[in-house]
Amino acid sequence: MKRVLTMQDISCLGKCSITVALPVISAMGIETTILPTALLSTHTMFKNFTFKDLTDELVPITEHWKSQDVKFDTIYTGYLGSKEEIDIAKKVINDFKTKDTLVFVDPVMGDNGKLYPNFDEDYARENATLCAYADVIVPNITEACFMTGMPYKEKYDEAYVLELIERLSTFGSDVVVITGVSLSEGKTGVYGYNKKTEEYFMYQNDKVDAVFHGTGDIFASVSVGALTRGFSLDEAFSLAADYTALTIEATKDDPKRPWYGVNFESTLPELIKRIED
Repeated sequence: MKRVLTMQDISCLGKCSITVALPVISAMGIETTILPTALLSTHTMFKNFTFKDLTDELVPITEHWKSQDVKFDTIYTGYLGSKEEIDIAKKVINDFKTKDTLVFVDPVMGDNGKLYPNFDEDYARENATLCAYADVIVPNITEACFMTGMPYKEKYDEAYVLELIERLSTFGSDVVVITGVSLSEGKTGVYGYNKKTEEYFMYQNDKVDAVFHGTGDIFASVSVGALTRGFSLDEAFSLAADYTALTIEATKDDPKRPWYGVNFESTLPELIKRIED
C-alpha cells in the first residue's frame, strides 16, 4: 500500500487541514501518516479559537520515524503556522525524499486578496522558498500574488494568470497549478503548467454560487491521492476539481449544512466509485 505523509494543522472542528486530508486520502486506498503542526479548537474563521503550537514536537517525531526506517511515497504540506515550521518542512523533505517520492506543496496562507490571521508578507516570501523543494505546487490566486509580488485582482484575463504561472515556475517545482481561476462567466477551476513537457492545461467546472471553507484542502487532498495512485496530471486535477464541485453542490443543497465547512463525508462514496471506475 502507498503511504502519504501530510504535514499541517489539526483544527478539531472545522473540516479542513488534517481532518480533511486524513479521511479523504485514506478513502482513496492510501495509508496516511500525519505530522500535526498545531492543535486548534476550530479553524481560524471562528472567533476566540484556542491554539497549541506543536513546533517543538515535529523534529522528535520525524527522528523517531527515521530510526524506524519509515518511507513515504508522497510528502504533502498544507497549513504551516510559522516560518520555523516552513524550515522544518524543508528538513522533513530532505530527510525522507527519495528519487521516487512526490513532494506536493499547498502554500496555504490566504484567500480573497488577504492573508490569514497571524501571517505577513515575510511569511509569504518564506513559503515561496518551500516551493523550490516541491514537485507540484497548488496556490490559489491570492497566495500566488503574495509569493510573486504581483498585485491581486478581482477581475483578470488569461495573460494575468499566465504571468503568475511564469513567475511561480521560477521557484523550482516541475508543476505549477493555480486554483480558483475563473476566466469566463459562471466557470471556475484550475490553470497549470508542466515544466518538463512545457505544456499548459486548464480544467473548468460550473461555478457554484456559494462559498465554503476547506474546499482548497479537499482539492489538494484528492489531487495528492490521485497522483500517489499513479493518475496523470490531467486525470488527478480533473478528478479533484470535479469532486470539489460535487461536494460544494451537495453541501449547498443541504438545509442543515454547517457554515464552517462542506459535507465531504456524504460524497466520499462517489469519490471511491470514480476511482474504481
